[in-house]
Amino acid sequence: MLWDAHAAGFRLARGQKVGLLGGSFDPPHQGHVHITLEALRRFRLDRVIWLVSPGNPLKAHGPAPLEDRMAACRAIMQHPRVVISDFERLAGTRHTARTLELLQQAFPGVRFTWLMGADNLAQLHRWEDWRQIMERMPVGVLARPGSRMAAQGSMAADVYAHARLPEREASRLALTPPPAWCFVNVPMVDLSSTELRRAKQEKK
Repeated sequence: MLWDAHAAGFRLARGQKVGLLGGSFDPPHQGHVHITLEALRRFRLDRVIWLVSPGNPLKAHGPAPLEDRMAACRAIMQHPRVVISDFERLAGTRHTARTLELLQQAFPGVRFTWLMGADNLAQLHRWEDWRQIMERMPVGVLARPGSRMAAQGSMAADVYAHARLPEREASRLALTPPPAWCFVNVPMVDLSSTELRRAKQEKK
C-alpha cells in the first residue's frame, strides 16, 4: 500500500526537521512533555510528532482505548510545534520499523529523527527489525533517570558505536545521514506511565 501526505492526517514541508516520539502514552505525563521540549531545543527540530500506538507488541496487557489516550495527549501537550497523531492506526502498522518506512514514503524530503528515552535504547535489540530503525533515520536518545548506564551498555549502542555523535554536536543530528545517533543528558522529570497507572489503581 502506498501512503501519501493526505492519508497521514497532518502536513509537513520538505526540508523540515521533524522528531518522531512513539509510544502507548498510557497515560501521557509531564515526562513526555519534558523530553519533547528538550528534543525540540537540543536537536534543533522544527516539529515533533507524538505517534500514539494502538498497542505495544512488547507489553503483555493492552493499553487504555486509543481515543482516550489521544484526548489525554492533546490535553497535556499543547504546543504549536507538536502534533498528536494516530498514524499507526491509520496505516495499520504495529512495529516501529514499518511505521517509519511509511512516514518517509508519505513525506519525501522531510528530515525525520526518531526520538526515544534511554530506557528504550537499552531494549532496542528486542524490537522487530531494530537495525532498520537505526539505518533509516537519525536517532535521538534522551536520558531518563536510572537508565543511562544500561542504555550506554546496550547491544544497539555497541553495534552502532561508530555512528554516535558526541552530545556537544546534538544540534546537527537531524542533518546527519543515518546511521547516526546522539545520547543527551537532560534534567529529567522522573515519571513513568507504569507508575502513574499503578498509583491510579491503588486509589480505587
